Amino acid sequence: MLVGVPKEVKTLEYRVGLTPGSVRELVHHGHEALVESGAGAGIGFDDPSYEAAGARIAASTEELFATAELIVKVKEPRPQEASMLREGQVLFTYLHLAADKALTQQLIGSGAIAIAYETVTDPRGGLPLLAPMSEVAGRMAVQVGAHCLEKAQGGIGVLLGGVPGVPAAKVVILGGGVSGTNAARMAMGMEAQVTVVDRSLPRLYELDLRFGARLHTLFSTMENIEHEVIAADLVIGAVLVPGAAAPKLVSRELVRAMKPGAVVVDISIDQGGCFETSRPTSHAAPTYVEEGVVHYCVTNMPGAVPRTSTVALNNATLPFVRAIADRGWRQALSEDPHLRNGLNIGHGRVAHPAVARDLGLPLASAGQVLAER
Repeated sequence: MLVGVPKEVKTLEYRVGLTPGSVRELVHHGHEALVESGAGAGIGFDDPSYEAAGARIAASTEELFATAELIVKVKEPRPQEASMLREGQVLFTYLHLAADKALTQQLIGSGAIAIAYETVTDPRGGLPLLAPMSEVAGRMAVQVGAHCLEKAQGGIGVLLGGVPGVPAAKVVILGGGVSGTNAARMAMGMEAQVTVVDRSLPRLYELDLRFGARLHTLFSTMENIEHEVIAADLVIGAVLVPGAAAPKLVSRELVRAMKPGAVVVDISIDQGGCFETSRPTSHAAPTYVEEGVVHYCVTNMPGAVPRTSTVALNNATLPFVRAIADRGWRQALSEDPHLRNGLNIGHGRVAHPAVARDLGLPLASAGQVLAER
């Protein structure tokens, strides 16, 4: 199969779909790789390194999309990229369609097969292709939140860990999944006062066993969220409903009741955000102030550390890329129910229940899409 790797076009996005090492693996197994010129240059993967791995270099995005059978990206396609997709072509990337009806409609119109990293599952019910970036985003959320708390950045002027004789900052994390756990670990490492709020008692029990008395845990209720958010210096939104839009856990009124200069970091922004005041930002302009609170809502947070993120992502995605390339998308999805859960759009139809529900679109089962020729 001819696998294409385009250069990412999102603002300040330097991650790349495949590393030279991943390309070498694909070529070794009999596939061809076409990499857009400069696709990995921002993180030290130059064109000669891809050529040494066996890839051909495409001079333009148009050439790559016109010839590749499987497109492997990192971020969701921009309108100009989606317009180049064709019937039966396979796109494998993060999509987050529940928060983007326009892109969903464009993918439906293309006739392409769109498989989303974030809805591929594993036998334990986890999300193996989302987990690496969730780990990065969770760890980053604390360091960017600590920076935003500085007075020069519009924050309240609080040092996250405090100093002897001065209280540490209070950090509240909404969601105890992969992102939330990594955020808690970093915040505790910086000696902040940390509370995780989650609706799963088994998960709270696991966190308690793992971190002990250093971490406070609370069951998610409106009352608990309100009490913790109002008292917090930094609130990290790490809520995820696989494939669906994030629930709005914090209203505008509650944000207004927070301390002036407090900070919100909304990791859930890719799925629409869990704060009513959240709106997408970029690395070029990452923050804004709403209701007196600093908001950091960058939709591609791991893109700030693109080399780490690219390698971590490739470690997880490469086996699935190989499966699609080796057997073709139809057979690969038929044989692997977890990869099949990644199917979001196929042959002009929405195939993921959460996407169809949140966008009010008709649903076709993955089985129906697989049966179409």
